[in-house]
Amino acid sequence: MTHRRHREDVLVRRTVTVETIPSGMPVELEAGQLAQITQALGGSFTLLVEGQLMRLKGQDADAIGKTPPETIAVPADLHVDDLEPLVWKTLATCYDPEIPVNIVDLGLVYRVAFEPLEDADKVRAVVDMTLTAPGCGMGEAIADEVCDKILALPGVGEITVNLVFDPPWDRSRMSEAAQLALGL
Repeated sequence: MTHRRHREDVLVRRTVTVETIPSGMPVELEAGQLAQITQALGGSFTLLVEGQLMRLKGQDADAIGKTPPETIAVPADLHVDDLEPLVWKTLATCYDPEIPVNIVDLGLVYRVAFEPLEDADKVRAVVDMTLTAPGCGMGEAIADEVCDKILALPGVGEITVNLVFDPPWDRSRMSEAAQLALGL
C-alpha cells in the first residue's frame, strides 16, 4: 500500500533559523523563499526547500504563516508522583523529522525515570533513548526537543537525556501502529 502525503506550498514570511535534515546544521531561510511542508507533526514542520529537507520549530510557525501547535493540557493539581504518564504523553509529541511516527511508537524511548531534587516539588527526569541509526544527524535536535518539552512540564526542574545504543534499535521495537503507518 502506498501512502501519499499532502504537501503544502508556503512562502517564508520572515527570516528564520531552521535545521537541515539529516545533519541538524542550522541555516537561515530568508523571507520570500518558497518551501513545501512535507510533515507537520509534534509541534514542528519538515520543509522541503530547494531539494533540501529542513526542520522548523513550532515556535517559529508564524514564519510560514502557521500557528504554533497547541500544548498538552496539564492538570492544575498535578503532583510529581503523577508525572510519568504525562512525560510519556509528551514524548509521544516528539518526531523524527524524516519519519511520520512519534519516538515512543518508533520504540526509541527505552526508559523514563525520576530522581529527587533538593526542591521537594521538583524532580530530575531521566530519559534513555536511542536513534534509528547511530549516525543520525538529527539525534541532538530530537534530544533537544525532548528536553524542551519535558522541562516545560510542572514538577520537572531538570532533565537528563541519555542517547544510548545498547541495545541497538531495530524494527521489532516499533509499535504495531507505527509499523502500519510506515507500511511494514
